[in-house]
Amino acid sequence: MARQVFAYIIHKDGVVDDTALELVAAAGKLDPDASITAVVAGAGAELDAVCNEVASSFAEIWKIDDEALAYVNAEVLRGMLVRILPKGGIVLVPHEHFGMDLAPGLSIKLDAAYLPDAVDFEGIEDGRLKVVREEYSGQVSTHVLCDISEGAVITVRPGSFKADESKSANGRVVDKTAEAMEGDLPGSARRYLEVVEAEIGDVDITKSDILVSVGRGIEDEENLEIIYELAEAMGGDVSCSRPIVDAKWLEKSRQVGTSGQTVKPKVYMALGISGTFQHLGGIKGAPFIVAVNKNPKAPIFQIADVGVVDDMLDFIPKLTDRINEIKG
Repeated sequence: MARQVFAYIIHKDGVVDDTALELVAAAGKLDPDASITAVVAGAGAELDAVCNEVASSFAEIWKIDDEALAYVNAEVLRGMLVRILPKGGIVLVPHEHFGMDLAPGLSIKLDAAYLPDAVDFEGIEDGRLKVVREEYSGQVSTHVLCDISEGAVITVRPGSFKADESKSANGRVVDKTAEAMEGDLPGSARRYLEVVEAEIGDVDITKSDILVSVGRGIEDEENLEIIYELAEAMGGDVSCSRPIVDAKWLEKSRQVGTSGQTVKPKVYMALGISGTFQHLGGIKGAPFIVAVNKNPKAPIFQIADVGVVDDMLDFIPKLTDRINEIKG
């Protein structure tokens, strides 16, 4: 009997998050023979658009459609999901702010194992899943055995699995609204107020095709000049990791990460950035990543397309000169 794997789909304004296709790949790595079902919650036409898009990647889509979910509340949603998810299933959730809110309590309600922030799966033996996690900001990989015999809720780190873009499923949408909302709705101590959009500075890095991003490896504010010179040579914009904003060397609007901006460039230069999951969580769309760091064990090298182990203060001026030479 094929194992049942459910992928909770994050979306906003009718647009499916990139993590949806990553969860397809993650489920396939977890169990190649698994039956994978997408679970989508929301309201109205936006939800229908999401379901139609997701149908190209999942064989079946379960939707919960109600105005109470126009802005999804994890407390309310948990009570709904426990009514439709079967015992013993595996639930994959993106390890981002909403997923981290939803998943722990959901595992309790399902009486299932909970494992956060998985970056890889290495097979199942005797009902136990071998999971890879990262500790100490990615400096150490840990291998965990998770008992999934009674089901599990697992959060998957965004960017850890290469998105499955085959999109050949032609999936079937199943309306689970009535079942999910049968009886009294779960209560919640929270209520939605408003969405406060992040301020856009002099440059909107969310629309940049090329980003030259700098981290604590720059050492001094005065050294930012070489970053701007490289960005100009490449025809890109300057962005940064959180330490640069904390030091007040660049404005918050240029920060990439879960507590900053979410970007989808074609090329991403990570200069002196270690590559914590908080930073990588803000990078979407599978850009071509070039990493420069003098620490050969920096986590950023695990996802970089090209890695350079060198002092960025020595390497970047040479790279800028070479680009300018090629441009003539």
